[in-house]
Amino acid sequence: MTQKSSKKPRSALSDAIQPEDAGTRRNLGWIAGAAGIAALAGSALYNRASRKRAEAETPPAGSFVDVDGMRLHYVDRGEGPAVVLLHGNGVTLQDYEASGVLGLAAAQNRVIAFDRPGFGYSDRPRTTIWTPAAQAQVIAAALKQLGVGPAVVVGHSWGTLVALALALDAPETVSGLILLSGYYYGTARPDVWPLSTPALPLVGDVMATTVSPLAGRLLGPVAIKASFSPAPISEKFAAFPIALTLRPSQVRATAADTALMVPAAVAISRRYEALAVPIIVMAGEGDRIAHVDRHAERFAREVSGAELRIVPAQGHLFHYAVPEQVVAAIRDVAARTSAGAPATADRAVLA
Repeated sequence: MTQKSSKKPRSALSDAIQPEDAGTRRNLGWIAGAAGIAALAGSALYNRASRKRAEAETPPAGSFVDVDGMRLHYVDRGEGPAVVLLHGNGVTLQDYEASGVLGLAAAQNRVIAFDRPGFGYSDRPRTTIWTPAAQAQVIAAALKQLGVGPAVVVGHSWGTLVALALALDAPETVSGLILLSGYYYGTARPDVWPLSTPALPLVGDVMATTVSPLAGRLLGPVAIKASFSPAPISEKFAAFPIALTLRPSQVRATAADTALMVPAAVAISRRYEALAVPIIVMAGEGDRIAHVDRHAERFAREVSGAELRIVPAQGHLFHYAVPEQVVAAIRDVAARTSAGAPATADRAVLA
């Protein structure tokens, strides 16, 4: 008997759509790789053009001070007792300008607002790990050169860690602290890892010059909304130069500060008992970035003499809504410094 073959008959059509041979697959791989490289190159060129446009639209607002070959950008306005402003992560000194804090404070004080290392127009040498202590060191040196100090130091968000490091490591520069929306303890932050990737060597450089600025443009509105929530986005924020923050250099700085945030808070929180200046802690009641109960309230309980002021119905960027309350806190801390009186440890809820 003749056995039937188990193979199905092949048609001309099936012959035509057989899997590609190795050479064809290899060619397709090269094409895909070339397309990917072209896309990265195109995004890099786009980001380069965007950087130049952003810098043309928002040139340096102030002056530069050189610290061991590193340039720090700052503005210096007003006259009177010194106040130093340190911005948070991802922004520039214009955050204080747009919110109104800088202008109101400069009406009665000499106000120095810095671009922290890597932000705005300040350098960030890659030979240094820019912990809060490292940033505080260069800012302290800059203040000495400018003849400033001791000063009331205002820090917002990540900037509170630098302000605290200044008070602990260079106490001669600090007469009092105003801490806004601070992250003071090493609580869990699942967002840290994905937001830190542009800080990685090599891979991070590629990301920072290609896809990360584009991702920032797409995700930025969501992040801004979360930073103001539960309040609406302030109309004042339209004056903040967002494009300046999407330059590759600042993307890397933002990612690096994000990566350092948790270990930095863990390390410095062990030293809070050594703080010896008047402190006012301010926080938005509904802050979803640095939750009040885990940070501001805990800090006020554990740090002797720290006063807590809660701003109702506001979030992480509450200073846009109540810049006058920030300036009132500056005035109160300065008065306590002059009188030699300790801050009260009571909780205050501000209208």
